[in-house]
Amino acid sequence: MFRPRLPLLLALAAVVAVLFVGASTVLSAAEKPSATPPPATSVDDIVARHLVAVGGLDKIRAIKTLREQGRITAGADRQALALRERKRPDRTRFELTTQGVTAVFVSNGDKGWKVSPFDNDVAPTPLPEEAVAEAAEQADIEGPLVDWKQKGHKVELVGTETVRGREAYKLKLTLASGGERYELIDATTMLRARTVSTRTVKGRPLEIETTYSDYQKTGGVQFPHRIEVVAHGRPQALLVVLDKIEVNPPIADSRFEMPAGAAKTGAK
Repeated sequence: MFRPRLPLLLALAAVVAVLFVGASTVLSAAEKPSATPPPATSVDDIVARHLVAVGGLDKIRAIKTLREQGRITAGADRQALALRERKRPDRTRFELTTQGVTAVFVSNGDKGWKVSPFDNDVAPTPLPEEAVAEAAEQADIEGPLVDWKQKGHKVELVGTETVRGREAYKLKLTLASGGERYELIDATTMLRARTVSTRTVKGRPLEIETTYSDYQKTGGVQFPHRIEVVAHGRPQALLVVLDKIEVNPPIADSRFEMPAGAAKTGAK
């Protein structure tokens, strides 16, 4: 019987933006390198080639709403259903369902709320400020590498690294908020191969490594459909398989607002 522990659920909610853009393992024959990839000349060169590989700026910027549905597996007989909805400019909603019980985490950019039966929160309660700040990062549909300079982020090329036998450019991304993570871009496909980030879970830093693969195109944009997530120092790995991605589905603003009558005070 799958009874997810709160730390795992909070870690999952904190990195759902990372989770729902990628995947892991075997590449098809078409994805395997046929020649030595051209050397990168600069961060701008890597980012530009990456965005072209994803689908191009026009297609990326045309995404106004996004709905992703999938399955999260944490070992034998431990599976949950996941749903994430995002809407520009800064709204995000994440649902996790297992054994008929659903946890909900929502932010509208200014404030957020949650229903987490796994934490004995059966009524909507406000999210703490730090959780709202993390949700704002997740709500960026196009990702931080699009217009990163205008957004106030900093990107540095710190070298190359091998990800499952393939060379990848290693970029250090410092967000305008001060958060840091590493993005590894496959040197041949120019798609994201791995992300390494640190999230705060119950007041403690947790390093999370997310590996992406099985890219498929929806709405002219490449989305990974298989994701493997490993938390440093924890034996349990999470596998996320996306079954359905919808680009620009109708999503009402009310999906991101706290239900009427719920608590209005800030969480402590």
